[in-house]
Amino acid sequence: MENRTNIRRKVFNIKKRLIKQESRFVKFSSYCVIAITAIFMINCLQLTSLSFAQEKKVQKEPIVITSDRLTADNKAKTALFEGSVVAKKGNITMFADVMKVYYSEDKDGSNVKKIEAEGNVKLIRENRVVTSRFATYFSEPEEKIVFTGEPMASEEQNVVTGTKMIYFVKDDRSIVENSKVLLIERKDEK
Repeated sequence: MENRTNIRRKVFNIKKRLIKQESRFVKFSSYCVIAITAIFMINCLQLTSLSFAQEKKVQKEPIVITSDRLTADNKAKTALFEGSVVAKKGNITMFADVMKVYYSEDKDGSNVKKIEAEGNVKLIRENRVVTSRFATYFSEPEEKIVFTGEPMASEEQNVVTGTKMIYFVKDDRSIVENSKVLLIERKDEK
């Protein structure tokens, strides 16, 4: 009888150890599942933030400006470029005698808010050219350039003139006030 009791105790103790090990395994499995889920979520967040960062990089192309002379006023947050001024952003290049840049500063650096160009203004984008006496570039709320002072746009032999031209950069579209258009029809070459 004692042997049976001892055997039962041993079996009971073995079952107890197995249950403890099983509960440890279940806890360990739960922790693994939680850890794997957390790692997956972190990776998803990193990929999402990376894609947003890449989008942001695409949207925020730098503006590179060169000139003969630069006068900066850090208090007023302006920079005056004079003499053979060339501003380039992506595939757009603007030339002028003088450009005044208005900017703001935040933790990420400086942001151009507006550029006023004066004198022999010329914008080139691919095969299109816009000329005027004055132009104002606005970065917000919608990136656009307003041309005044006898603006004229040409693409190949076609020409558009008006009193004011507004060019929306991202949409690649324009609004021309008091427009006059000269379109040259292409003859099909045989």
